[in-house]
Amino acid sequence: MNGRERINAVLEGRKADRLPCMPITMTFATDILGVKYLDYVRDHRVMAEAQIKTAQTFGFDYVSTISDPTREAADLGANIQWYDDRPPAILEDVALFADKAVLARTKVPDASTSGRMEDRVRGIELLHNRVGKELFVEGWVEGPCAEAADLRGINRLMMDFSDDPEFVDDLFDFTLALGIRFAKEQIEAGADIIGIGDAAASLVGPRIYKEFVWPWQKRLVDSIHTNGGRVRLHICGNTRRILDGMGTLGCEMVDIDYPVPMNQARAQTGPRQTLAGNLDPVRDLRDGTPDKIAQSLEALQEQVGPQWIVAAGCELVRDTPHRNVHAMVNYALTHPANGIE
Repeated sequence: MNGRERINAVLEGRKADRLPCMPITMTFATDILGVKYLDYVRDHRVMAEAQIKTAQTFGFDYVSTISDPTREAADLGANIQWYDDRPPAILEDVALFADKAVLARTKVPDASTSGRMEDRVRGIELLHNRVGKELFVEGWVEGPCAEAADLRGINRLMMDFSDDPEFVDDLFDFTLALGIRFAKEQIEAGADIIGIGDAAASLVGPRIYKEFVWPWQKRLVDSIHTNGGRVRLHICGNTRRILDGMGTLGCEMVDIDYPVPMNQARAQTGPRQTLAGNLDPVRDLRDGTPDKIAQSLEALQEQVGPQWIVAAGCELVRDTPHRNVHAMVNYALTHPANGIE
């Protein structure tokens, strides 16, 4: 099996020849290619080269267009802080929707002609054409809660949940429409799966998640499925309190970050949910040893059982020793993936 076939098999609950390996690489990939991160996030050709070289160097089963959380916000006119060699950031003090009235005057842009979103779409086309027969190609959108936090400011949004729930509904309607359109363009460009990054959702409790976040996440997931795509849900941080909801969204793949015990994630998301993770990117991968990494992965596999993809809990730290990354891949190369069919 090649990487694309392997991941497809696991996501479909079929037996694969071995475990897939799908770690998130962003700054790590730029260092492999020897480029500045600013070039990576602004030029899809640089991104594609870095992803392909990284996947081929280490034997990953996929390539991805994840880069930073500001693509959608930038195309809407948000204030972005750019850096030469690290990810751009939202300027929360001057967030685009700090004034609530701006929301009603803002339209969802066309992702095929809108600057940074279009750049990701072009990146997917390039990756699909160059390696799409061998490697799984991943697109990415900001989830409804994360994008709302980017546009409103995370602190304001957290207050809005109690102070102005009607505005939150309107804001989430907007971010949902944005995500649906952006994801559709990426699917049509050749993405095999759409990653939904919704890190802000890890900051809310079960009640707010169930009332405000889950319904819009569900609508985004369902729309991606309707448009012919698959979904990888990535919520950074401690998601123990919302695992039950995450497991009922219908995502083909759910990432589990390192603060969450994998046996708890399996118990709360169910036996058929494909899970990815959750090595600690710092303590396990960057600061560990190859032997320790193999031991940690063996323990994770015992906890999670079938329907598992080898990955770190979040992005690989850029100064992770290459021998440690090879150790993670070697575990996947030498261990079977047991299907559930």
